[in-house]
Amino acid sequence: MKITFLGTGTSQGIPVIGSTHPVCLSEDEKDKRLRVSVLIEWGNFSYVIDCGPDFRQQMLRANCTKVDGILFTHEHSDHVLGLDDIRPFYFKQGAISIFAHKRVLKSLKKRFDYIFKKKNKYPGAPSVSINKVKNKPFEIGGVQVVPVSGLHFKLQVFGYRFNDFAYLTDMKTVEDKEIDKIKNVKVLVVNALREAPHYSHFNLEEALSFIKKVNPEKAYLTHVSHLLGFHEEVQKKLPKNVFLAFDNLQITI
Repeated sequence: MKITFLGTGTSQGIPVIGSTHPVCLSEDEKDKRLRVSVLIEWGNFSYVIDCGPDFRQQMLRANCTKVDGILFTHEHSDHVLGLDDIRPFYFKQGAISIFAHKRVLKSLKKRFDYIFKKKNKYPGAPSVSINKVKNKPFEIGGVQVVPVSGLHFKLQVFGYRFNDFAYLTDMKTVEDKEIDKIKNVKVLVVNALREAPHYSHFNLEEALSFIKKVNPEKAYLTHVSHLLGFHEEVQKKLPKNVFLAFDNLQITI
């Protein structure tokens, strides 16, 4: 299973528009972060978790020529606004499978009504195959996917476990029964926004505490704000099995 970090930034990305913060002015490519997303590939299958406003750019950069489906964590703009850019995949493959909580599907239908339309549909609009995600395992491409539910402030969010890989973003609180689903995975990805506390995201201290509870072989931090600091400086402070993810990073499990 190959994992490509398509984007590792927070909702505004890095650099932030108009910002003169030193991290936003950094020339280090690891400090330039598109909105958060990940590509998971195994066998002949390719699935993406979330497709934000940078989705087109991410697909081109990753040289991705096929997407079998998109799993959504939640409905916030930085996680869904790229849905229209599935068109090239749709023209080649037909309807693209999407997986999401029923609440998220309702939001997508409102934002992208022309994609979900059944009658008098615009000829150039893509189509999707809808899969409602409940808090129970399901299978795609011969792999069991285990949803992991948490709260993003008061909003329910799904993370996903694929075999020995678990991906969680935009989490603030996760119950022990949900943590049990991902204990001792080989690789855990989890959000770490900044050092200061935040009302809806793990800060660095909370992310590291969460990693200890899960006890993975390796952990990667994503959904990173410029306020966390320069990539190279942050990495030096982390435990030996914890890594600050960066755009285009690829790992194999």
